[in-house]
Amino acid sequence: MSRIGKNPVAFESGVQVTVTAQNEVIVKGAKATQSVKMRPEIKAKVEGSNIVLTRSDDAQTSKALHGLYRALVQNAVIGVTQGFTKTLILNGVGYRSAVKGKVLELNLGYSHPINFEIPAGITIAVEKNTTITVTGASKEQVGAVSAKIRSFREPEPYLGKGVRYSDETIRRKAGKAAGK
Repeated sequence: MSRIGKNPVAFESGVQVTVTAQNEVIVKGAKATQSVKMRPEIKAKVEGSNIVLTRSDDAQTSKALHGLYRALVQNAVIGVTQGFTKTLILNGVGYRSAVKGKVLELNLGYSHPINFEIPAGITIAVEKNTTITVTGASKEQVGAVSAKIRSFREPEPYLGKGVRYSDETIRRKAGKAAGK
């Protein structure tokens, strides 16, 4: 059996979980609603305050999907109760950001500011002009938005300038050596 897939997904009393006939798990919580559509090899069942996933056979793909869908359902439960957060740090002279309505404005050393439209379901907060916090109920969407913001100016290895995650370490390279 899948080591991850065999563990049940526990949810709290404030979370409402339904499994539809189309093999879709819908999780409703205080913050948002998430849904996970599953392939027919995996079946979900609500037992008390747990979601139990079972697979139809022991094929290699079924075993892989078992752990995958268990992780996706777990992320949906965490997303509707606590939410997910990623923090980005702008490092560079004159690099700054600001939220104006539903647009994140970034000044990253280019000749023009970058205006990033904030998607639905995501909230972005800016502290001290150089720290961006991306928050949302979907782990996938939070990661995608954070990666998109980081891609506007990835950190470079010589001076470390650019947009980086708060827990990311940049491997620095030595500059030119004064030669003879």
